[in-house]
Amino acid sequence: MLTARDIMSKEIHTVTPEMSVDDLARTFVERKVSTLPVVDAAGTLVGIVSATDLVEQDKPLHIPTVVAIFDMVIYLESEKNFREEVEKMTARTVGEICKRDVVTCPPEMEVAAIAAVMTEKKVHLLPVIEDGKLVGVVGRHDILRSMNL
Repeated sequence: MLTARDIMSKEIHTVTPEMSVDDLARTFVERKVSTLPVVDAAGTLVGIVSATDLVEQDKPLHIPTVVAIFDMVIYLESEKNFREEVEKMTARTVGEICKRDVVTCPPEMEVAAIAAVMTEKKVHLLPVIEDGKLVGVVGRHDILRSMNL
């Protein structure tokens, strides 16, 4: 059976949390990719960022419905979600918009299991982690390419 190690891309393009969102947009265009791992100065995976994260910055802000009773304001929707939406829309760095709860896989994970994880978690790119280090990435195109091996 083929594993992540067999099909992963070893040439990994990464970005840092400190990179500006403007530079990130240029990187997506120049590299012709839509998702990138985010690594710290030591090369440790700290997040993942996609072109969708950038596009979401331009969507209209949904103001939550509130009810005012006496001196209290009661949100009828999640105040936390509203705060997160505002933070994402005003972000200036990759670290402010990237997802920190990254779905990863080990190099020995079989391709069928990778496909299942991607489908279940709705992700397009899985960083491959070995001994705590980023050693490659598996994208949907890698899985499609493996079907012809």
